Amino acid sequence: MTSIKIQNIVINTSYVAVVMLDNQTISGKKSVSVALATPKFSSLQWNTITPNLYYYKWIEFTGQAVITLQDY
Repeated sequence: MTSIKIQNIVINTSYVAVVMLDNQTISGKKSVSVALATPKFSSLQWNTITPNLYYYKWIEFTGQAVITLQDY
């Protein structure tokens, strides 16, 4: 398991689905967005096939975190 620490957040890189490196926030700040996909299990899903096997969450980083993620 590989992880990266950015400020007070630790990201398990096994769950990184998408990285958008050259973004901007609404206010024009440079940002990096990371989409995390974590497995979603319920007792019903063990016996059925479902297209929704993951939870997706976008996290947007600005400031020094942008440089850290781009270097990584």
